[in-house]
Amino acid sequence: MSLKIEPLGDALGAEVSDIDLSKPLMEEDIAAVKDAFLDYHLLCFRSDPLAAEDFSAIARLFGEPQLQLIRTTRHGEVPEISVLDSTYKNADQKPADFKLNRKSGWHTDDSYFEVPAKVTLLQSIEIPKSGGHTRFCNTRKAYDDLAEEEKRRIDDLKAVHAYDTMRAPARAKKRTKEEEEETPEVVHPLVRTHEENGSKAIYFNPNRTDRIVGMERKDSDALLDWVNETITQQKYRYDHEWRMGDLLVWDNRCLIHSVNVDFPVGQTRLHQRILLKGARPQ
Repeated sequence: MSLKIEPLGDALGAEVSDIDLSKPLMEEDIAAVKDAFLDYHLLCFRSDPLAAEDFSAIARLFGEPQLQLIRTTRHGEVPEISVLDSTYKNADQKPADFKLNRKSGWHTDDSYFEVPAKVTLLQSIEIPKSGGHTRFCNTRKAYDDLAEEEKRRIDDLKAVHAYDTMRAPARAKKRTKEEEEETPEVVHPLVRTHEENGSKAIYFNPNRTDRIVGMERKDSDALLDWVNETITQQKYRYDHEWRMGDLLVWDNRCLIHSVNVDFPVGQTRLHQRILLKGARPQ
């Protein structure tokens, strides 16, 4: 095996180096990468920006790509890729209160679907000179650290996920009528079991989780506020400072993420993204 896999921090993540993603990978390297992914939940490949076809080929090592909801971001030639441009084109686009930028809120991708994406692949194409890093928290480790009484308190709860919730300080992108019809409210367990290794993790999306089923709003909000505070503690966190071409692969079943949106106006922040089909949370 020629590649190297080294931890990025105590909470989660590993860097994969000495590997050329633009060339076919050896079977033993693929096996090592897949094992590391389940262990670390996030992998960082140091790379040059990949052509769309090569990016899609790497994604298929981890699962089957799915089309992403917002049509206007889809790549014209490889539609499973979304091109995400978060550049501030002018000063008016950069809010004084960064909480009003949706990307700054903690979230896990696609939880508003009945069958959410299991994995996200995100590669930097252009990055600003400062800011713009992506933060991650490990909700599997957060669950493992709970007292048994706390686990019993939440183990059987279910939560409503919506495309938007007033619990989030910033509003989601507007949808077309077709996109609205594809995203009704859905219910997921608050604690989900990972279908590949049997581990448990808190499944909570501060940008999308609206309420606990069967609870009064006041009690639901109090519980979800506690969950949010619990899983975003510094000890569960890794902050990724992007280099040009970095390709991150992360597990939406046990991680949440957010973006530091404080980066300079006029400096391009551009990524390409693929989401992989998952299973309904159980």
